[in-house]
Amino acid sequence: MTPAEFNTAMIHFYRGEVQRSNTWRNRLDTTTNWAVITAGATLSFVFSSPNNPHFVIPINSILVAIFLLMEARRYRYYEIWSSRVRILETGYFANILMPENRPADESWAEHLAADLTTPHFTITEWEAVGRRLRRNYLWIFALLALSWNLKVYLSPLPARDFNAFIDRAQVGIVPGWIVFVVGILFNAAVFIFAIGTLRLREATGEVLPKHEFSFQPLKRMTNWTANTTRRTTVRAKRARQRVRSRADTTAEYKKIDISETPDRRAEVNIR
Repeated sequence: MTPAEFNTAMIHFYRGEVQRSNTWRNRLDTTTNWAVITAGATLSFVFSSPNNPHFVIPINSILVAIFLLMEARRYRYYEIWSSRVRILETGYFANILMPENRPADESWAEHLAADLTTPHFTITEWEAVGRRLRRNYLWIFALLALSWNLKVYLSPLPARDFNAFIDRAQVGIVPGWIVFVVGILFNAAVFIFAIGTLRLREATGEVLPKHEFSFQPLKRMTNWTANTTRRTTVRAKRARQRVRSRADTTAEYKKIDISETPDRRAEVNIR
């Protein structure tokens, strides 16, 4: 494979990975839209009338948690393609734009070859959930929690004291204090999980530093690139030799004496 063919293959490969990344990114936005729409519809229903029940908000919180798990799974797939795009950008295209006195680093090719040979998720499920929770869903859970407290406090009239607030929180045969404690534990667990997963930084698609990769790559790509460069150099030398031989032949033609007979010039040209 010539360097031109290699560049063409990398360009098409980059376009394909970008398309995959964009597809899964759109799927992430779709799940977030579901969570936002259901939360907005729930709050509109609850606050539209004082007689509407408040336990719809906790049910919606469970539904939003399900959306969070679905989005975390999609985020793991998104990171596969996004990390490859980032590797090509930092390793291949960035090296093309570098000055000639800076040598290109081929570790990106080694890492990419290993990833194509043994594809795997680049982040864990916990990190995916934590990232999507901090970026989008934490604010939705906080809004639902505040809305529930506001609904219980205001409907039908503002509560006189905390005991009246707890009494209004009752859901069927479940006492109000149990509902209140479960809500505190649920939201506290969500907040603690969001903070506890801050140190998980295996994601590489959006935050990959240059020349830092997550696993030991294969050595095939380096050898292949070196062999390609060597073959290109040999072909270039042969091409220069052919050009020089043609130039020498032309020079011999120019040295032919015009005074020679036509038969003699024809014999020289045939040689």
